[in-house]
Amino acid sequence: MANKKKKKAHLDVSREAALKRKHPNSFLLNDKEMEAVSMYCKKYKIGNKSKFMREAVLRVVMEQFMEDYPTLFEKQDLDRLIV
Repeated sequence: MANKKKKKAHLDVSREAALKRKHPNSFLLNDKEMEAVSMYCKKYKIGNKSKFMREAVLRVVMEQFMEDYPTLFEKQDLDRLIV
């Protein structure tokens, strides 16, 4: 029983390490783009713009992967990428 718990704990630590965000990215917005993002975040009460931007970008990436899936990517590759 204890061995099973150790194995599960090891898997949890490995999963946490794999999900840790350690690759910074940045991009620039012009005044109109920033105004649009700020208005959107205010209207929809988005407190964490970083999370919002990350999820928006990943949503577009994943939608394109799903659209391209039959010819461009293997299912196993997509399953590994799902966040």
